[in-house]
Amino acid sequence: MDLPETMSGVLLTAHGGPEVLVWSEAIPLPRPRPGEVLVRVLAAGVNNTDIATRLGWYAPEVTAATGEGATGEAGGYAGALRFPLIQGGDLCGRVVALGDGVEAAWTGRRVTCQINLPEPAPGHPTAYRALGSDLDGAFAQFCRLPVRHLQDVSASPLSDEEIAAMPCAFGTALNLLTRARVAAGQRVLVTGASGGVGLAAVQLARHLGAEVTGVAGADKAGAVRGAGAAAVLGRDDRPPSQSFDAVIDVTGGPGWADRLAALRPGGTCAVSGAIAGPVVTMDLRPLYLQDLTVLGCTYQPPEVFAALARLINDGALRPLIAKTFPLREIAAAQAAFLSKRHPGKFVLLPPEQVP
Repeated sequence: MDLPETMSGVLLTAHGGPEVLVWSEAIPLPRPRPGEVLVRVLAAGVNNTDIATRLGWYAPEVTAATGEGATGEAGGYAGALRFPLIQGGDLCGRVVALGDGVEAAWTGRRVTCQINLPEPAPGHPTAYRALGSDLDGAFAQFCRLPVRHLQDVSASPLSDEEIAAMPCAFGTALNLLTRARVAAGQRVLVTGASGGVGLAAVQLARHLGAEVTGVAGADKAGAVRGAGAAAVLGRDDRPPSQSFDAVIDVTGGPGWADRLAALRPGGTCAVSGAIAGPVVTMDLRPLYLQDLTVLGCTYQPPEVFAALARLINDGALRPLIAKTFPLREIAAAQAAFLSKRHPGKFVLLPPEQVP
């Protein structure tokens, strides 16, 4: 196909509020290098990571909950970012151009990829590059990606918007459950259960045959039960002591010690988020006296996302879409996300994809 010289998209120009997200119709079109492809973005999901990165929340001096304040330096996953940057780690797209060495059969395929692209290296077996942070992401008409990280989802019965809602949420959730070795018959507690990762974790844990209890506001309990939870606790409820084989935690904050106390002896808490606050306190004695395990989970082995891609192609999972927005209205989409009034995922559509 004939490709333009420029494309439209959203540039992150600095750390700060929504004003640092700048719409541009003159972004140079990236050209695929050897081993890479150019993907036309069909839809892109909104994630907490996008907002945290915009705010500079990952800087170590920030101790507030997500969305409360910004920093000017070292606010990306791995420290200081280069600006301008195209964010967006959730992608559904179609391959439109190939770099040298890429098989011609990739042309035209509908694809997705994980947000944390695994790049293990000697001495750093969990190294990765974050799409939309370490390299330009999906908040534009086109995105350039290494073909080795792509998954073909052409066979999936899901819509472009549904697939775009899954890489970060379902990839993170499946990684958490895999690391915690969740299996059929186990009891699992999922925090933040009405959000993207939480709902995905509920759905996936139920798919694995576990009995799931979600933590969510009363107004969203129906959505959490609809995803497969057998019970729903309120955000301020203390979970029952020594009742769960695994805790899947994406919130952190002041209730963290109570979640450890909710684990049965030998249980596992898998953590991949801290939206309620990154600094927590705990009593170390139950940790070692009950032989508990706490896992930090960001690196995703390729086989985890490949397993998710198979589920996507089989139509075995379906995300809840709260609302779609034109990409140009990203500030409104992020404001709706931060309001926490809607369960499920928000999805952005590039100009030619808007109905």
